[in-house]
Amino acid sequence: MYVADSRATPAPSAAPAGRVVPGRRRAVAPTVLALGTVSLITDVSSEMVTAVLPLYLVAGLGLSPLGFGLLDGLYNGFSAVVRLAGGHLADRRRVGHKAVAVAGYGLSALCRPLLLVAGSLPLIGAVLAADRTGKGLRTAPRDAMISLASTEADRGRAFGVHRAMDTAGALMGPLVAFAVLAYSPEGYHAVFTLSSCVAVLGVLVLLLFVPGRSSSREDSPAGPAERPTLRAALALLRRPAVRRLAVCSALLGLATVSDSFVFLLLQTRLDLAGRWFALLPLGTAAGFLLLAVPLGRLADRVGRWRVFLGGHVALLAAYGVLLSSADAGWLPFAVLGLHGAFYAATDGVLMAAASQALPGRLLTSGLALVQTGQAGARFVCSLLFGAAWSAWGGPHALALFTVALAVAAGTAAVLRPARDTTAAGPGTYEKGARS
Repeated sequence: MYVADSRATPAPSAAPAGRVVPGRRRAVAPTVLALGTVSLITDVSSEMVTAVLPLYLVAGLGLSPLGFGLLDGLYNGFSAVVRLAGGHLADRRRVGHKAVAVAGYGLSALCRPLLLVAGSLPLIGAVLAADRTGKGLRTAPRDAMISLASTEADRGRAFGVHRAMDTAGALMGPLVAFAVLAYSPEGYHAVFTLSSCVAVLGVLVLLLFVPGRSSSREDSPAGPAERPTLRAALALLRRPAVRRLAVCSALLGLATVSDSFVFLLLQTRLDLAGRWFALLPLGTAAGFLLLAVPLGRLADRVGRWRVFLGGHVALLAAYGVLLSSADAGWLPFAVLGLHGAFYAATDGVLMAAASQALPGRLLTSGLALVQTGQAGARFVCSLLFGAAWSAWGGPHALALFTVALAVAAGTAAVLRPARDTTAAGPGTYEKGARS
């Protein structure tokens, strides 16, 4: 069950590394399934809060769109400042991936009860910052364990399975929140309390069922392995493939409107009653859940960068439908379905592509580096979108960011890695980076 034990040893007749053999599908590693279970439980907890937080802040506390943009950016982007530290700690053998992941999940679980007593903007901001610090600590080590537990040929599928399980939790969380609010229309504190209990359960599963040691991927034989230092992690940006991935993901993040804003815009467009708001994330989660594994497998076959860019095309289509003058019953399903397809094609796929470009000793630090740029960019995007909404209104702000996303996607298509294929085997990007 350990990560090191879950990597398959290829038979003499196996295909070259990285190539998928038709009709031969390796089972998903137990470590990936265990981490998927942890993420499922944790997402039930976090999405219970996320589903009601926008309405709680805007309708309950009366925040302006700019104020909400600040808090939403904090919620989604504050983790950027600690991701590199978390990746660095996880790459150090004395600490390890699991220990850092436990610290991250534990910190987020401890923050949930504090929402019960945080009734002002500064206090809520502090709680959300601490919660996102926990997310920043755990994300890169968790993704590194998934990468180490899978082979190059099926890494996209492994991330897809994990993200599908994660999204199953995201699907259940809003349902639980909706049930609580249906029983008690102003029962936000009941949602926060139940969320805290579920978060503790996720930490217990991580402690009991995820192996405590992980294997290290072999580095290229050309030269000694890098020492896991922060300077070495930042030096990864000198590699063209890593730099392009980091720059493109950050550029696209600058034009990716926060989920909460999308849901608020959709609620305004449909004139939904407040009690139905918690159900809107279900559409996104359903699309993500249905498409995560198929798109992960597709990325393994046709190239992860192609699928990643295709996901942003789906997001552009979602914005276009939301901005259209159509007044049909299918509109919310189209917007939320395309929104879910965007996440299915980008979330795990980006980490699978980044794993291919990184040396084993700095795998977690490198993943954290890419995630940091993306999270920081989305933090800036939330601030800018909130300001644009306050100045010109939601639809005009979305139209502006739709144009920005189209420009960013075109730029990313030009800057794509020189060889966008997984069939070339592991080290494809690395070799190009060292030439």
